[in-house]
Amino acid sequence: MAISLLSVLDYAGVATFAASGALMAAQKRQDVVTFIFFAAITGVGGGTLRDLLIGAPVFWVQDAGYIVVCTVVAVLVYLTRGRGVHAQTLLWLDAIGLCVYACVGAAKALSLGVDPVICVVMGALTATFGGIIRDVLAGVPSILLSRELYITPAILSAAVFVALRMLGADWTLASAIGVALGFAVRGGAIIWKWSLREFRPPTGT
Repeated sequence: MAISLLSVLDYAGVATFAASGALMAAQKRQDVVTFIFFAAITGVGGGTLRDLLIGAPVFWVQDAGYIVVCTVVAVLVYLTRGRGVHAQTLLWLDAIGLCVYACVGAAKALSLGVDPVICVVMGALTATFGGIIRDVLAGVPSILLSRELYITPAILSAAVFVALRMLGADWTLASAIGVALGFAVRGGAIIWKWSLREFRPPTGT
């Protein structure tokens, strides 16, 4: 059951991030090949970094289904969305993928016996790295530089998931609560521009 849930969430996270990557290509008015590339790099980028860091086989190399999903999503976005994509669509898709993938990344690390604290870190990296690569390749300012809450919701989702699992909650409950809380914070950041306080150097420097 746990493995089945993890697999479903993994594919869901990849598909959602792939859609956000394809939508970025749409905003940039790219061709279908670039749609697929952006979808793939956004969909599997974070999970690739996670697997390399924890010494696990890279998931999409072991299972070509992930690349197939990215390709299908990219082509569907290309055919059905065209080139007029509202920026809010990209933001909300990214928010969903962010929280789902934070739990997926933490769950995979946890299943391999990684220390719980590091599992939270792996969840956050899994959730954010693909989007960072997407923004760099697209030549747009990274959301990390906007001070808007982005990494924080990912850390929250992963931390809640890991904490609940350590307390004995099953995968379904831990994932649902982790995703919901992280998405609530990310949604607040999108709607009300929530952010952490900026650094202010001492007066006179």
